[in-house]
Amino acid sequence: MATSGQKIGFIGLGIMGAPMAANLAKAGHTLFVRTRSKVPAVVAEAKPTICKTNKEVAAAADVVILMLPDTPDVAAVLFDDDGVAAGLSKGKTVIDMSSISPISTKEFAKRIQDLGCEYLDAPVSGGEVGARNATLSIMVGGSETAFAQVKPLFEALGKNITRVGEAGDGQTAKVANQIIVALNIEAVAEALLFAAKAGADPAKVRQALMGGFASSKILEVHAERMINRTFDPGFRIELHQKDLNLALSSARAIGVSLPNTATAQELFNSCSAHGGKGWDHSGMVRALETMADFQIGDKPKS
Repeated sequence: MATSGQKIGFIGLGIMGAPMAANLAKAGHTLFVRTRSKVPAVVAEAKPTICKTNKEVAAAADVVILMLPDTPDVAAVLFDDDGVAAGLSKGKTVIDMSSISPISTKEFAKRIQDLGCEYLDAPVSGGEVGARNATLSIMVGGSETAFAQVKPLFEALGKNITRVGEAGDGQTAKVANQIIVALNIEAVAEALLFAAKAGADPAKVRQALMGGFASSKILEVHAERMINRTFDPGFRIELHQKDLNLALSSARAIGVSLPNTATAQELFNSCSAHGGKGWDHSGMVRALETMADFQIGDKPKS
């Protein structure tokens, strides 16, 4: 079983990765990191060993964790000449906590397993706040044995930790999560825009709906952002676009139609075309407002 004092490699010290790495250090693990830019202060406090290559990280660590933007980034970090795979030895474990293609994940897992190592895909939900507070939901794909061995590491990062199934199934669960979130944002945006244009106070409508069957985390958090016009990113539209691209391409590969996911993606595309790729994903409402020529905070014309 994994215990405190393990050597943990961490690659990807961004908005999510930095606090996650810091929480592993707080749990008593030794960090080996690689980053293209300056090591974030929250990680630097843990006095990690800074490695020059991803291969060097893998050679030094017992477990290597990746937290990267997209599928090509993970492929490069794993399999470039100085990549993680080149530094692995039998018995080590690779955990990819990025949100990437389930289909590619299965290929990556096989290549790592062929080296005599374990591979887990473990994407997360909960955003920057969840990463800082170690309250992430973690969806894991991979063998039961590997999951049991590293579960204490996950417990240093999150609260709702579920082994969904075999390699790639964690990524599939994350894609499903992002479909649900996008469609809930779209539904809440439509409802508030309708209510506001009809002359009702959208804040009071939200308050009324919070006590009924329509209540949701999206109505609680994202509706408030729509009403208050606070679109500084908790989760950027461009990242949600990436996740819905994964949903739509994977659905195409397995012969499934996702019509409302496609609609949500087109609304995100509209936001991006109007300079909004960096907005919080609750900013989807702006695409609907553009079509209605009306903002939620406006007063309807009599």
